[in-house]
Amino acid sequence: MTELAKRYGGSLYDLAVEEGLESCLLQELDLAAEIFRREPDYLRLLSTPSIPKKERTALLDQAFGGSVHLYLVNFLKILCDEGALRELSGCARAYRVRYNHDHGILEVTAVSAVELEDAAREKLRAKLAAMTGKTIELTVRVEPSVLGGIRLDMEGTRLDGTVRHRLDALRADIANVML
Repeated sequence: MTELAKRYGGSLYDLAVEEGLESCLLQELDLAAEIFRREPDYLRLLSTPSIPKKERTALLDQAFGGSVHLYLVNFLKILCDEGALRELSGCARAYRVRYNHDHGILEVTAVSAVELEDAAREKLRAKLAAMTGKTIELTVRVEPSVLGGIRLDMEGTRLDGTVRHRLDALRADIANVML
């Protein structure tokens, strides 16, 4: 996430807090970021400097006006005017980081070799909530290359209890002994 994205996303979040619109704008911001991710040609069009800014912002009004909050439409127009629409996903990430911090939410990604059953997911979520005192937003990914066990990624911290990690550590220990 760039400094520009942090500054713009943070400013939108500050406005949302003042107006009591944090949750609403979070959902709409995520939706807008997803639209631009799915439609790279639309993003390219809105980022084309040869098209006058007035026309580009009018396209944003047509696409988003009436379907999302006016603050978000204006935010998109500002990014468009500044030639920074490509930073939208970073802005959305910065907004979410601030939102999660203020609302006691911890994003956790669990990686395992096989799909976790619903009961295991809930048990993991409950254990993490008890340990951290936060609401856990759990994302589960399957990566067969981990072979077994589970890896947790949260707030820049990785807890790796996978078979792959243990084998790599054992391999490194053996290599050190051989030297």
